[in-house]
This record gives sequence, structure tokens and C-alpha cells, in this order.
Amino acid sequence: MKKKTVDLRLLIAYFIIGGLIISAVTYFGSRGNSLVAVFIAFFPGTSLITMVTIYLAGGTGATISYAKSMLLLVPAWLLYVIGVIFLLPRLGLALSLVISVVVYTAAALLTMRLT
Repeated sequence: MKKKTVDLRLLIAYFIIGGLIISAVTYFGSRGNSLVAVFIAFFPGTSLITMVTIYLAGGTGATISYAKSMLLLVPAWLLYVIGVIFLLPRLGLALSLVISVVVYTAAALLTMRLT
């Protein structure tokens, strides 16, 4: 079966959309509207776009596999967020993010190895 390719124009559009989302999250988050920022960041628009592009490039099976994998990595993501919440006041931004990303990566890789 021949794999479908993604049009370069679509990739550029995805890049712009992603930048707009990050800009909106940063704007609201930096002004104390963290709930609005999180709503935008967590809005399923990003996963919706990703699932559409995966579906167009790989079909139903690839999309379902992606959605299941998202669920499998939720615990690793929760460790990342909890790490930032706990470490930020103690170690500062840079170190808390580095440690939390390392913990996320280790937990995600372990999850991927075990599944």
C-alpha cells in the first residue's frame, strides 16, 4: 500500500496555527488568566488537527493507534506537570523544567517499552 504524503503548504499552515496557539496561551497566562490559557492549550483543536493529518496520511488504523497512545502517555504527562508544580518554587524555572522533562521522558520511554 502506498503511503500518502502531506502537502508542504499544509505543514506551513500547521506551523502558523501552532504559533498562534502558543502566542494566545502565553498572552493569557502572562496576564494572570491561567484558566483561559489552559483552556486554549488543552482545547482538542491541536489533537483534532493532528488526528486529521494522521488520518489523511495513514488512515483509520494509524489514527486509532495515535489516540490510544495519547492515553498511554497521560501518566507520564501528569508526572511532568506535578514535577513543575513541586519544583518551580524550590529550584526555579529552568531547573524545574529540565528535571520534569527528564522525568516525563523516562516515564514515557518506560511506558513505550512496556506496551
